[in-house]
Amino acid sequence: MSTVAGLVPYLGGALVAGGVAAVASRRRELVIRWCVWALGVPLITGAFWLGAPGIAVLAALAGIIGAMEFGGLLRLGRTDRAVLAAALVALVLTAWLAAGQLPRVAAIGALAVAAVPLLAGDAENGLRRLGSGLLGLTWLGVLAALVPLGAVGLVLFVAVSIADIVAYFAGRHLGGPRLSPLSPAKRWSGTLAGAAAGLGALAVLSALHWTTAIAVAAGGPLGDLLESMIKRGARAKDAGRWLAGSGGLLDRIDSLLIALALLLVLR
Repeated sequence: MSTVAGLVPYLGGALVAGGVAAVASRRRELVIRWCVWALGVPLITGAFWLGAPGIAVLAALAGIIGAMEFGGLLRLGRTDRAVLAAALVALVLTAWLAAGQLPRVAAIGALAVAAVPLLAGDAENGLRRLGSGLLGLTWLGVLAALVPLGAVGLVLFVAVSIADIVAYFAGRHLGGPRLSPLSPAKRWSGTLAGAAAGLGALAVLSALHWTTAIAVAAGGPLGDLLESMIKRGARAKDAGRWLAGSGGLLDRIDSLLIALALLLVLR
């Protein structure tokens, strides 16, 4: 299994190769997306390099941003979003400081999310707010798993990112049957090519195991489809607009979230 330091040369090489490919494509959106990655990858790697404290800060920030974007998609109010974000931060901090208390903190978080529409006496939209909040807590709560996983979490992030990129280009060029009505642009050819690339990345990083293989090959596409379902229900193209060339944070970590969840279940 590679350490964070051992991953740095691979990440640097991938960034350089991606930059060359983006420039060669002559597509402005890909160049912008690469520039965002060029800024983000060193920050993410630095957080993992610092160990549990750095990962906890990174996961907590991702949870807060994710809660805001998720709440925007599902039209949740400020209080709903704030309580969801607080519950996610509590999960991350518990995973760092008192992992044995995670079930208790998760239950408290679920009760807090449920209490918001109940205390508001929202008979018209209360059920929707309750269901949306619990979905957000379940979906985004797996970010807390990054803390104990350490370098494995970074490897998973790298592998699903490579799989996503390869799936995008392969699907466009190879065509074939659609993967799902939830995402008409995605093809089985791209999904299979992306899965092969993700498994190759795991092998290069000495992290190829049946659990990580399933997490990347199945969890990545399923995570993408889950966010597509949420966005289609919200009639939105992206989860946000602040991340140049990428939409929002959820548009970048949707595959990672379900891959993490699958890895937790399988392990």
